[in-house]
Amino acid sequence: MPRKKKGMMFELLPRPTTDENGKPLLYARPASTRKWSIGWIDEFCSKYRAIPSGEVNRVFETFLEVAVSFMMDGSRVITPIGSFAPKLKIKGDFSDPKKVKHSDVYLAGIEFIPSKRFIQELENRLDDGFLKYIDPYDREAVRSKITLEEALQKSLRKGYTTIRAFCGYSGLKYVSARRFLNSLCEGDSPRLERIREGHQLHYRPLVSKGTK
Repeated sequence: MPRKKKGMMFELLPRPTTDENGKPLLYARPASTRKWSIGWIDEFCSKYRAIPSGEVNRVFETFLEVAVSFMMDGSRVITPIGSFAPKLKIKGDFSDPKKVKHSDVYLAGIEFIPSKRFIQELENRLDDGFLKYIDPYDREAVRSKITLEEALQKSLRKGYTTIRAFCGYSGLKYVSARRFLNSLCEGDSPRLERIREGHQLHYRPLVSKGTK
């Protein structure tokens, strides 16, 4: 069978849950680190889509300003690519609504739900399917004397770890260690939370609700 050479590259990362042998189950995410700025897209549309130079950027700037004005009361803004709405969180754990003060609620971000059309357009372009990418930290882990999980537990003995501290325990390079730690902060059931302390990122275990 010829080796597959085309497709969206993806990488496999560990989930918090394990299989019957205690090994972490995996999840997939795109392996590309490429980023396209709105300036580049604007230039592309000007050259290949007959749109006046700067028009795409102006539309996005205008949309940002107008959408925010509509979202100030909690409304959802619907567009051809999807919908946007404020995402709220509460400071601390509460079970009694009467104890929640106005100041306990804060804006945690903006929720984006892609439209069916947006998803379908991308699916229609994926003619070559997907291509597995072997992440550098997987290769380095094979040479390491201890597993990544063992290294993680040792580096968390103080209650938190940093990228450089995890490098020391795992033997990974800085970029690979950062990628691994960041992967544990993502997904439906993240294991770690990422907190900035000054100029440094601290990674701390997430405590499940109901766990003291």
